[in-house]
Amino acid sequence: MKGSHDRHTVQSVERALKILIVLAEAGTPLTLTQIRDKADLNISTAHRLLHTLMNDGFINQDKETGKYLLGLRTFEVGHAALYSMDIRTTARPFLQELVDRCNETTNLAILDQGEVVYIDQIESLNMIKIFARVGSRGPAHCVGAGKALLAQLSDRELKLFIEQKAPLERFTEFTICDPEKLIAEMAKIRKHGYALDNGELEEGVRCVAVPVWDYENKAIAAISVSGPDTRLTDAFILERLIPEVMAAADKISERLGHRKR
Repeated sequence: MKGSHDRHTVQSVERALKILIVLAEAGTPLTLTQIRDKADLNISTAHRLLHTLMNDGFINQDKETGKYLLGLRTFEVGHAALYSMDIRTTARPFLQELVDRCNETTNLAILDQGEVVYIDQIESLNMIKIFARVGSRGPAHCVGAGKALLAQLSDRELKLFIEQKAPLERFTEFTICDPEKLIAEMAKIRKHGYALDNGELEEGVRCVAVPVWDYENKAIAAISVSGPDTRLTDAFILERLIPEVMAAADKISERLGHRKR
């Protein structure tokens, strides 16, 4: 904390917040000395700030050990912040940025009852567009967003999905309908961090999709960029789209409180 203060900040507030961050990152009760060292404060300042935070319910002290831990008020504030977050509002500027950078249609989708539901979309300015109308549903096993989200299911959940959808419907010659091949595809997606749709729902249409993660490390949505294969060539997908979509998904996830492990 030393040297970080400037005329636009209140130093005592910075220091109090630092104590909260130290306790949150520790994930376990700490002694006064440990807090002092981790927050880079002198002992009297640390003690005074802890006492203030305790009075407001942000910190508790274990009567037996004397160690300090986060109080219920921190949970209340954090929960209120999470409740106020809206995935569509959070994601939209990054979807727009993707359109601006790639000039292809971007989508935001969730998984619901084994199907993909498109909850937002920003169209490109290209004459030839790929439409996945907001509110519409699609088969999860053969669209990019659906595959990106299916890949994050547990082995048991994925097996159950396949059983419930059996036989997997074929839409084009590229649709993956064999359960074992689909399971292998999911493993590949988990390994690389992105999913591809190579004309599996509609011939001539390709898509790149990446999951979006929340503060509980859950894949709650996926963003995708789709377009005709005449524009979404192998080179364009590998060199431009995959890095761009992954970067956008990371930014959205970070805004939702996700921290990479």
